[in-house]
Amino acid sequence: MRLITLFSVAQCAVISVDSFSVLSPSVAFDTNRDATRSRHLKTRIFRREMVTSNPSSVELPETSPLDPNSFAGLVEKGIIDRFGDDASRIVESWRLVDRGYEHREFVGRQQEPPVSEEDADKSNCHQHCHSYVPGLPAKTFYDVNDFEWTKKLASRYSEIREEFLSVTADMDKLTEEGNNIWAGALSDDASSYGEGWRTLVLLDRGTWDPVNVNLFPKAATAVKECGVPAVEVFFASMKPHTDIKLHSDFTNFVLTSHLALEIPENGSNKCRLSVGDDTREWLNGEVMLFDTSIMHDAINESDGTRYILMLRLWHPSLTEPERNALQFIYDCLEVPELLSTLPEERLMGDVKLAALRAFPEIKRKASRGFSSSGNKKNKRKKKGSGGKGFA
Repeated sequence: MRLITLFSVAQCAVISVDSFSVLSPSVAFDTNRDATRSRHLKTRIFRREMVTSNPSSVELPETSPLDPNSFAGLVEKGIIDRFGDDASRIVESWRLVDRGYEHREFVGRQQEPPVSEEDADKSNCHQHCHSYVPGLPAKTFYDVNDFEWTKKLASRYSEIREEFLSVTADMDKLTEEGNNIWAGALSDDASSYGEGWRTLVLLDRGTWDPVNVNLFPKAATAVKECGVPAVEVFFASMKPHTDIKLHSDFTNFVLTSHLALEIPENGSNKCRLSVGDDTREWLNGEVMLFDTSIMHDAINESDGTRYILMLRLWHPSLTEPERNALQFIYDCLEVPELLSTLPEERLMGDVKLAALRAFPEIKRKASRGFSSSGNKKNKRKKKGSGGKGFA
């Protein structure tokens, strides 16, 4: 599992056009024409009203068009060409990342009931983002009844839990046949999760893991059929008598959701999650939705391991073009041909991308359990992380 931020993409964005051409030899364009287009777009960005009025009280630094000969500049051009003014907030966010901007803000006034500025130093309602899209509300917990997909997902709890417990009952076989089973944090930024927190990934940055999907087809199919706007999906475990330290996930354009699968001593308030100043306990079969750009922590005081299905999904205040523009940034690192100036190369990139985004074929019925072959030829190799997603 990787934290979804734009920050490490910017770290990759020092690649020049010449270096990048090793992957896509025809990436080239008229820099004078493109710089002019970017300047015009910048003027429109600062003159037009945002789609959602920015609730932030923090004044953002002024941004400017990126170097057209850099990877970041190529991505910016791709966003502008594909989405135009509809993605102006994403262009601004991308430029803020390039500046190394970190957004820090007290968001207590956005909560219900509000937390006053006078209590800011005693509150955990602080937002910290390396990747910040302006204008998105920052609420600790959302009312899950406001979203149709949360109700649908909760209704699939029994089948997801039954499959999960059945497959994980034989850990030796799961480890042999699965892909990166119960992996720990991939980066120093995720170190606050501690040694007791482990993940088993089904979906990573919009790409399904075909090996693990075939081990947990009911869970993966439920997420897909319920219409969850997910970017990442994974099971997460938390060992008994461990905690997750107060931290931020550094990104405000995704929310986090949990479906509680197996909560030890369920209902005893021993397994808790706190976001800002609000605390909830995990309860079997219930869905929670919250903003992990706000400082949060968790604890398992029980004698058993806590298991959840964890989902990271697009912030509901993003427009569809904005979601697509953010996904495009992920896609450019996976399929650099998307940035080519040659139509045939872009078409090849679109074909590759469609294959990556396709839901995997379920090669066996869920009731048959593990395959006996132990064949790992199709396992996806775990990607290294630069620390903050998109690596």
